[in-house]
Amino acid sequence: MKKTALIMAGGRGERFWPRSRKSCPKQFLSLTNDGKTMIQLTVERILPLVEMEDIYISTNQDYKALVKEQLPEIPEENILCEPIGRNTAPCIGLGAVHMAHKLGDAVMMVLPSDHLIKYTTMFNSTLKEACQVAEAGNNLVTLGITPDYPETGYGYIRFQPDQVLDNSRAFAVEKFVEKPNLEKAQEYLESEQYLWNSGMFVWKVSTILSNFEQHMPDLYAGLKRIQSAVGTESQNSVLEKEFSLFASESIDYGIMEKAEHIYTIPGTFGWDDVGSWLAVERINKTNEFGNTVAGNVITVNTKNSIIQGKDKLIAVVGGRNLIVVDTEDATLICAKDSAGDIKKVLENLKICNRNEYI
Repeated sequence: MKKTALIMAGGRGERFWPRSRKSCPKQFLSLTNDGKTMIQLTVERILPLVEMEDIYISTNQDYKALVKEQLPEIPEENILCEPIGRNTAPCIGLGAVHMAHKLGDAVMMVLPSDHLIKYTTMFNSTLKEACQVAEAGNNLVTLGITPDYPETGYGYIRFQPDQVLDNSRAFAVEKFVEKPNLEKAQEYLESEQYLWNSGMFVWKVSTILSNFEQHMPDLYAGLKRIQSAVGTESQNSVLEKEFSLFASESIDYGIMEKAEHIYTIPGTFGWDDVGSWLAVERINKTNEFGNTVAGNVITVNTKNSIIQGKDKLIAVVGGRNLIVVDTEDATLICAKDSAGDIKKVLENLKICNRNEYI
């Protein structure tokens, strides 16, 4: 069966301010030393499994030009522009009906555009196995990440270690759980029955559409109307009308917490969801003082800090556990343990109508 991929690229990346802006969010930025953007790396790593013509990008009209610029080999009709943000269930549904219109049925991978993978060969091996499990029946497969510390910023998947599908490494999923507190996260780690929820999924197009029909019938009805209009003069108007009526709902809540035949395959391929500036020191090397530095930077008695700039000289003296990010029109100075509050800067900017910095 043909393999396809839907790459979700509509997010704003607000925790990467001031480099990530409304006009160019983090999936279109390069955060690694190879100069490639995150969405370019996402596409590149799956090419051993999927033809470029079968890769779809879900984004919005504001970012269509960026997608075309950074991924010129993606067919323009495969760039799906959502008229309004409605979370992951409508996003995935839109991709599925476009694939159904073009291909009838196929194995569908769903991947965020802003994750980094350290071990690409291992990742593709896991993804290939997930495709085999998905193709073997009406199975919904999620890639779980084997946790190595008690993370409180991720959702978790509880799997059943004694229920494995045939000869695969796919374990039956018992339940999905929300982000835990530290005590719960430690329990999950010690139990060895929980995985981090990576937000990466594999299923057949027909399987996910059948689940939409069963568990989200209103969404399914709208998706079918959109599918009927694909390729016609009314395609954009029907999309605009139907998509605006969809409830904003995640695929986890709308489908994965309700469906049957859900399996997870544990992954140990160096996954990072790059959720905040703290990820920079996980994906790039630190120097002998524990600093991760980019640009024209001088440090004096500064340790365990992330300092990102370009041509302008940045001098940090006596810094400890800081995030310093300099751009042409804005500079961020933040304690590392307050990285989660960077979004509050944008909230204040919106209140003050300083939209030029958002």
